[in-house]
Amino acid sequence: MLAVSNLNQYYGGSHILRDVSFAVPAGKVTVLLGRNGVGKSTLLRTLMGLVPAATGTVRFGERDLSKAPPYERVRAGIGYVPQGREIFPRLTVEENLRMGLASRPRRTPLPGRIYEMFPVLKQMLGRRGGDLSGGQQQQLAIGRALAMWPGLLILDEPTEGIQPSIIKDIERAIRSLAATGEMAILLVEQYYDFAKSLADQYLVMERGELIARGQGADMDRDGVKSLLAV
Repeated sequence: MLAVSNLNQYYGGSHILRDVSFAVPAGKVTVLLGRNGVGKSTLLRTLMGLVPAATGTVRFGERDLSKAPPYERVRAGIGYVPQGREIFPRLTVEENLRMGLASRPRRTPLPGRIYEMFPVLKQMLGRRGGDLSGGQQQQLAIGRALAMWPGLLILDEPTEGIQPSIIKDIERAIRSLAATGEMAILLVEQYYDFAKSLADQYLVMERGELIARGQGADMDRDGVKSLLAV
């Protein structure tokens, strides 16, 4: 579904991403782990075209999106949930969700599956996004990315600052999305147990390079947790 090859990115004189190559298959959860500041969020922003890649290719399905602007990547079917959620606090829950349909024809309905995964959003459609709790805002951010039902869903640390009960809801939602076989999922996560519970395959980043990769079922055996220790 997503194929990244020899991606390099620089900030000033710093080499942030170093020949990063990996694939995210359809119907699977690929988990990207690494300590703070190793380049994970930069990688996601580069995949979305928010930061230009210096070299390398990003292919989604049959399309080469390496030079495409962010809106074209969204139109191609990539949904993105940024770190920190970045919802629109003055818009209602429904208006926030409908922002996820900006690349679709007018009057496209919101998928009912969003409310099946996150019932609280249906209960709060008329409430402003800024009035929701942090966990509810995270569900809203995921729901907004799912509004167009993307072929690839990218999530940047969805458990950050979230209460355990909602982490369980998010875990169930991600698992159900992968189980449909309709969607590839790339998940950046710091919470090891959460990542391990969902990973079909894992990647570990250190100083802008991928230093380990393998099957999710092998994360403990491969000593992935020790690679994340400070």
